[in-house]
Amino acid sequence: MTGPRRDRQARAVRLGPRSVAALLLVSAVGVAGFGWPFLAPPDASLNAHAQDAPWLFAGLLVLLVAVVAATISESGLGPKAVAMLGVLAAAGAALRPIGAGTAGLEPMFFLMVLSGRVLGPGFGFVLGSVTMFASALLTGGVGPWMPFQMLSMGWFTMGAGLLPFPDRLRGRPELLLLAAYGFLAAFAYGTVMNLAGWTFMNTLASNIAFDPDASVPDNLARFLAFCLATSLGWDGGRAAVTVVLTLALGTPVLKALRRATRRAAFETPVTFEKATG
Repeated sequence: MTGPRRDRQARAVRLGPRSVAALLLVSAVGVAGFGWPFLAPPDASLNAHAQDAPWLFAGLLVLLVAVVAATISESGLGPKAVAMLGVLAAAGAALRPIGAGTAGLEPMFFLMVLSGRVLGPGFGFVLGSVTMFASALLTGGVGPWMPFQMLSMGWFTMGAGLLPFPDRLRGRPELLLLAAYGFLAAFAYGTVMNLAGWTFMNTLASNIAFDPDASVPDNLARFLAFCLATSLGWDGGRAAVTVVLTLALGTPVLKALRRATRRAAFETPVTFEKATG
């Protein structure tokens, strides 16, 4: 006798070919924007504009993230999904300032993990980006780093939606999977954000700053030293809070999100009946 069959998990957004292509494009540009110090050889002309490159990529990423959001919206982000997006983005933006400036205690990350898991990668990318944008406006954190934060949080939340067995895995095993993902992704988020700010450092001020004249291995060693010296404790705090909140609050939050998703019936077309009488 087999166990009860689980219904296929509803998705607020089903990614189509255009949406996938837009996501791949913005991700490719994002990889170049974050990793150009290691992708460009020492004699490349881009290194001569090390202080300007982050601004260039920041401006480009704003446009591309907007394009991705618009493309995903065209592929099925209906009114009910928009309402869900607004509620979760507002909640995430409100959670972020709670631990701001305190050893990386950022509770919004656990909400992003659980939301991406339930609502899927397409919705997750839009939610992560919009939440970070709203949070930046709320806290006054608008600057050249904001587009990189939006893209990184979009990746972070989308990754949760790509985790395996969304329709079958439940209970403690699912919480452990989400906690493990949140732990690793919290460090990954901090690392890529370090890349966005590392090149702004003046090489004369520190021997762990980016040196446009140095070789890739030398700059890699500088970057690792920079991460250890500046953000390891912060990233560890973020990872620990994400794990603790996921294990402690994951079950009721996942149930609430799944219940709201079922009631919203995102994939059920809206029909209108003629009035009788």
